[in-house]
Amino acid sequence: MTVLVHPTYFPSISTFVAISQAKQVIFETADNFVKQTYRNRCYIYGANGKMALNVPVVYSQKNRQKYKDVKIFNDENWQSRHWKSLLSAYRTSPFFEYYEDELQPLFVKKFDTILDFNLKCIETILDCLQLDIEIATTQIFEKTVTHADDFRSLVQAKKEIPQHFEHYTQVFEAKHGFIPNLSILDLLCNEGPNTLNYLESQNLPIL
Repeated sequence: MTVLVHPTYFPSISTFVAISQAKQVIFETADNFVKQTYRNRCYIYGANGKMALNVPVVYSQKNRQKYKDVKIFNDENWQSRHWKSLLSAYRTSPFFEYYEDELQPLFVKKFDTILDFNLKCIETILDCLQLDIEIATTQIFEKTVTHADDFRSLVQAKKEIPQHFEHYTQVFEAKHGFIPNLSILDLLCNEGPNTLNYLESQNLPIL
């Protein structure tokens, strides 16, 4: 199976379910940037519940920009804030320390564009999962595709379709209950080496 997905900021579990069950992943890199999506946002489980981490970008709604051209607004110290949020959320999780050394450099090195940063985040997660998968990128944007299963709609953060994935134990679950389909980081920190088995055993995302 070949899947077409948007490369987003530490993608949602639903996106990684699709990735993990594919033989080839094609990343959509020829589209226009759209705000209020997972392109520059992910959700983690903090002490107060579901928490958004937003990467600031230099973007004007008036002038359409290609996703690949949108730059990160690095004048803000967002990387330090995001890392502190991850420490607060997951340092007591079973496997955070196991992956800390691989994740931490992403919050130190400066990246110019959001696309390059997202691709590096995904590459890091694939390494953590020891998942070797064929990857390609689009060169032109096609509204309708016939050569791959189109999971690009998973990029929507505001119009998300509820996904029915199996329960796993979360750090603050006793306070706020189980929160499904967070960033892959939540699953990785809580399930560790079992993450890939979990992803491969789930039903493909509902579109």
